[in-house]
Amino acid sequence: MNTPFNIVSLWNLPADQFLETAKELCVFQAKNNPVYNQWITLSNQSIDNLETINSIPFLPISFFKNQEVYIGEKPSTLFESSGTTQDVVSKHWVADTNLYEASFLNCFQRFYGNPADYCIIGLLPSYLERKHSSLVYMVDKLIQASGHPQSGFYLNEFEKLDQVLTQLEANKTNTWFMGVSFGLIDFSTAYPQQLKYTTVIETGGMKGRKEELTKEALHALLKNNLGVNTIHSEYGMTELLSQAYSLGNGIFKCPPWMKVLVGEEQDPTALKAKGRGVLHIIDLANIYSCAFIATQDIGEVYEDGSFQVLGRLDHSDRRGCSLLVL
Repeated sequence: MNTPFNIVSLWNLPADQFLETAKELCVFQAKNNPVYNQWITLSNQSIDNLETINSIPFLPISFFKNQEVYIGEKPSTLFESSGTTQDVVSKHWVADTNLYEASFLNCFQRFYGNPADYCIIGLLPSYLERKHSSLVYMVDKLIQASGHPQSGFYLNEFEKLDQVLTQLEANKTNTWFMGVSFGLIDFSTAYPQQLKYTTVIETGGMKGRKEELTKEALHALLKNNLGVNTIHSEYGMTELLSQAYSLGNGIFKCPPWMKVLVGEEQDPTALKAKGRGVLHIIDLANIYSCAFIATQDIGEVYEDGSFQVLGRLDHSDRRGCSLLVL
């Protein structure tokens, strides 16, 4: 199926072309995505006058738990969110994994440079134990792009990971170390470090394993245990094909093809470009699914488009939901 724009142009999309590109994609998806089309109709929204970015309809993220959200023939690749056995997980059918790879590789290069300049380590136990993880897929491809002999995943091999990090530090090797929160806590508590050449990126994901910590408390603990000045963060989700990164202080920035708006909890169609509210994500790389997603995260968006995650709508559901659900 033809796309409404040149995909290659996404990765260097000028800011003044974002709105026009988003409008083209919205019309394309409203026409070709049955779930998105139905949502627009049932929620009494319209795409007839998309004069501003705030006028674009956003699909509640909960639809990925009970609907198959895709365009065209059913894709063969499925990504699923993590969760406990009691959770109903989100399912994202991905038509083109090459598009996903191009998105996260271009994003990595914008924030960190060439993966080949790093040893890349993934400490993602809960994700590695599940099938269909988009996060594991991403980190695996970054490990391959790194090409460093010590790049790789670690499940619960804390002693081996300690030895590897010690050797990398001794060799002054630039290391990109991404971990799920509870894994980083367990490892850094058992094996405190003094890391000088390692960038630590947490990607959230307590998922009932431990008592939830505030982002500030988590980062303070990790900084103390790992001897680093800052903890980076990744903001991504199964339902998206793009990520935002925080290089410190919990303030996330998006690549050019991704934007965050805020909406009111009681009226999710009342959107604004900055302020506090429910985070709404535009991910232009999500061409064959839905690029306009109303999340269940509460946050604040700032004047420059950066944002902070402050919590969730409903703590009982880990991802929460007090928005409209069909």
